[in-house]
Amino acid sequence: MTAVVVLAELEIFCSRPHAPTRRVALGDADLPCEPPPGFGGVLLAGIVAHHVGDVDPDHIPELGRLTHDLEAGRRIPQPRLRHRLQADRVGLNPMRHRLRGEGERLWFDFPTAHAAEQQVLGAVYAAGRLDPHLRAPVMDLIRRAMVWRGPVGREFITVMAGVKQGTTFDRTALEDPVAWAMGVMGFDTAAVVGGETSPAARDIVRRYRSLLREAHPDHGARSDGAAQRIADLTEARRILTGR
Repeated sequence: MTAVVVLAELEIFCSRPHAPTRRVALGDADLPCEPPPGFGGVLLAGIVAHHVGDVDPDHIPELGRLTHDLEAGRRIPQPRLRHRLQADRVGLNPMRHRLRGEGERLWFDFPTAHAAEQQVLGAVYAAGRLDPHLRAPVMDLIRRAMVWRGPVGREFITVMAGVKQGTTFDRTALEDPVAWAMGVMGFDTAAVVGGETSPAARDIVRRYRSLLREAHPDHGARSDGAAQRIADLTEARRILTGR
């Protein structure tokens, strides 16, 4: 049996439901976002998508402006969305959000939260603390999550990770998309990890056409699983060639 592992997590401290002041603080965070968006970026987007429906609609435009201000590294006057970000956690309740994995399965583990705006703000402020080269793609993901409609589960993770629907999606595809694509195409992933150059575009296209022919029922392949194999090959080619 494979073990359940925590792939990303964020602790958000919130003021109590009937506290006279609305406050939020950040706690422990493990947000791997390399290559973007990584497990960390998907978790932050998941927190936003899970709670944004309970945010006052009048505050959504301000939330969007906050993501752009943080992305640009601007000073953020407080409070925002009626909540003050602070470093002190005394008197605040901790909420821990996680992205978990078991084998190739991924899912979110969200606590029952009493203040949606505090959870969303915590995720956005955590994204604002990322290195600049990671901040922009993760903030873009968060803005996409703000308009997500539907369950925040497997399909959401697939879309946020940039993997086309219908593709065999697993932890490897999110953790290292290039390695996943290399494996699907049958290239030596160890060579790339060892520092050798990735295959030339013409070799990728040539391999893709050969494997596509082998996978197609019109050329003798079994129809069972053919559509999935073709989708995987097409997505792998897109990742490796950029088109």
